[in-house]
Amino acid sequence: MSFPLLTATAALPALGAIATAAVPAARRVAAKWLALLVSLGTLALAAVTLVRFDPGGDRYQLTESHSWIPDFGVSYQLGVDGIGVALVALTALLMPFVILAGWHDADPMETGSRRWRPTQGFFALILAVEAMVIISFEATDVFLFYIFFEAMLIPMYFLIGGFGDRAHEHGDEVAATQRSYAAVKFLLYNLVGGLIMLAAVIGLYVVAGSFSLQEIVHARADGSLHMATSTERWLFLGFFFAFAVKAPLWPLHTWLPNAMGEATAPVAVLITAVVDKVGTFAMLRFCLQLFPEASKWATPAILVLALISIVYGALLAVGQRDIKRLVAYASISHFGFIILGIFAMTSQGQSGATLYMVNHGISTAALMLVAGFLISRRGSRLIADYGGVQKVAPVLAGTFLIGGLATLSLPGLAPFVSEFLVLVGTFTRYPVVGIIATFGIVLAALYTLVLYQRTMTGPVKAEVAQMPDLRVRELLVVAPLIALLIFLGVYPKPLTDIVNPAVKQTMSDVHKTDPKPEVEAAQ
Repeated sequence: MSFPLLTATAALPALGAIATAAVPAARRVAAKWLALLVSLGTLALAAVTLVRFDPGGDRYQLTESHSWIPDFGVSYQLGVDGIGVALVALTALLMPFVILAGWHDADPMETGSRRWRPTQGFFALILAVEAMVIISFEATDVFLFYIFFEAMLIPMYFLIGGFGDRAHEHGDEVAATQRSYAAVKFLLYNLVGGLIMLAAVIGLYVVAGSFSLQEIVHARADGSLHMATSTERWLFLGFFFAFAVKAPLWPLHTWLPNAMGEATAPVAVLITAVVDKVGTFAMLRFCLQLFPEASKWATPAILVLALISIVYGALLAVGQRDIKRLVAYASISHFGFIILGIFAMTSQGQSGATLYMVNHGISTAALMLVAGFLISRRGSRLIADYGGVQKVAPVLAGTFLIGGLATLSLPGLAPFVSEFLVLVGTFTRYPVVGIIATFGIVLAALYTLVLYQRTMTGPVKAEVAQMPDLRVRELLVVAPLIALLIFLGVYPKPLTDIVNPAVKQTMSDVHKTDPKPEVEAAQ
């Protein structure tokens, strides 16, 4: 039997979480180093997975299949296509930076009512989230996917509610209340979506007699499985609702600004750059493949919701006073672009959406982590409390600027390629939708540049006059992310080569081809 590489990639952080939690209370530093080493080991396994994946080979590779609950037709089935392997690599790549950035976020507190923050628990929860997200990207059994899709809510709930941001404008008791509110809101929204999806999962099994994604897709393709139109549409809506909550898509987005605002910066990165990608990934893997006709039926309504997310998120980002909430609303706008690309039903749109998932993860991580370093120095998340930072901390200001420029999709940085492909792919089939979506780019330039101007330029405020520049640990976090943004912005081919074959297969599943250009033949 060949080495179970996919299982190992998910199992290592899971075992690392248990080991980190078991480190004695007095050995906080040892727990940090153990978590970092485990994340680096997981990154190495993900790199091997990426190298062994053949873009020109079978659709699902490195597959594993074992009977799990045979009486209910549940199997332990794993496999990655080009989209899944890219997101596994993204998750494993970001985790060492998340851990390094949060190195002191769970250290003991000597003031306030919360005197001790369990360091071991903080890093163990981060590794647990990594394990569950990775196996969600690998699962090809619908029930197996559902279990981890829901299970990841538990560690995220404790990371948001138990390890909130110390830079809070209110007192400790008020801050604790707001953290609890944000954590409960996150949990309730996602649990409701998950319960609706569970009903759809059961309905799918009743209709198809299997939870295996590949078996159901093949049965639908060869005509041995037929779903009534109404049944397919109801099942699609059950799956899509859960994924839209996780994504998050307007109007199911309201939990995200609270969660990102109250969480520490590394946990905020975990939410929007890693966990939320499971929702958009699942739209491609499950909604389009299992319910192709219902996906096409729902496309007009979903495109409208995506457009609202793009414009609404960007408009609210413009008016934010809080740095972290601004990034949260900007992410809502970006997820609108991702969903727009998926349901444009063109190869350029879906390739751009997949690239956007990866590039948004890197750019948001860079911007949010630098913002976290900035906030930890000043002790405030309010934009108005800053000014003139670039004169006292030029490296911090410079990295903040590059992260912001990536967020507005500046040419030469990775998100530009993604956004361009999404807009081109949308315009070829839905020109009006593509035109309206471009307003999101204009608004992104506005909120990003205004944020930089108000925090980094102008007279130096007295409270930031002694602000130190980035330290070595912080540079180790930010520099590789910025290097990746530049590399993938200039040369995205390694990523597109992996993603494009999977996108073509998804287009075939929904029986869609790219529109032909309407150009008059030359005489």
